[in-house]
Amino acid sequence: MNKKKKLIVITGPTGIGKTAISLQINEAYNTSIISADSRQIYKELSIGTAKPTHEEIASGNIKIVDFLSVTKDYNAGQFEKDAMSIITEDHHLSDVSIVCGGTGLYIKALTEGLDQFPDIPIEQVAQLETELSETGIESLQNRLKEKDPEQYANMDIDNPHRLIRALSIIDYTGQAYSSFLGHVKVGRPFEIINIVIDTEREIIYKRIEKRVDQMIEAGLIDEVKSMMVYRNLNALNTVGYKEVFAYLDGDYTLDICIAEIKKNTRRYAKRQLTWLRKHNLGQRFLPSNIDKIKKYIDQRLLA
Repeated sequence: MNKKKKLIVITGPTGIGKTAISLQINEAYNTSIISADSRQIYKELSIGTAKPTHEEIASGNIKIVDFLSVTKDYNAGQFEKDAMSIITEDHHLSDVSIVCGGTGLYIKALTEGLDQFPDIPIEQVAQLETELSETGIESLQNRLKEKDPEQYANMDIDNPHRLIRALSIIDYTGQAYSSFLGHVKVGRPFEIINIVIDTEREIIYKRIEKRVDQMIEAGLIDEVKSMMVYRNLNALNTVGYKEVFAYLDGDYTLDICIAEIKKNTRRYAKRQLTWLRKHNLGQRFLPSNIDKIKKYIDQRLLA
């Protein structure tokens, strides 16, 4: 009986070094690295998303990255379809494919399938969009925290699209958004090897602060300035961009802008770690343990 093909999933909090690790792992397999990052898909956003360089994308055969305009919509369902197509193609030529990223919903869509939700009337969504524009994102965040604390703790609450999606379902059905989750587990024609890159919280925070400083030095302010015309799009209402818009508007000094980016990125990393703990994905490794990671994968591939 033939062994199942394998999908290596490398995940962890932002700033932990997932891309560098996946590139080292792929030296042995020369397969695709599928990026599971909901912000690195956009062609216009590079510095603020810590996107792999063009050289890394080409040499590492990184897919689902740097391909879409910020004016276009993309979601977990589309990611699942695109990623499955790439994996199927990979597995015709190789026993292995790799997924690397920190967007939990994308990883869940690929490994487990997406949960089913009721259709929500457009008017329900429009009402929440009006509330967002009139009262701000904090009002929606507080409402989600009150109505569905479990979902509040496990989602990106700074993403207005996801906030509106969750609240529209809560308001329409009268049930918690989280009550619709976890019911679907699809079968996949491959075995999943989950790798979580993790370390002490303080080390993660220091890495984040260093990376934000590097982003500023690399020209983040100019990158965001070039996006002013798109600032109201969902793609731009995200950490690293919204704070710079506030600086360009004169609401923040540069020092406060940088401090806010660091603070909000730390909050995002904390939510990612909460999601990973809840879903109990895979074997944990320090970012420096590349040899141990390779050995673990080799053992799993032989199983």
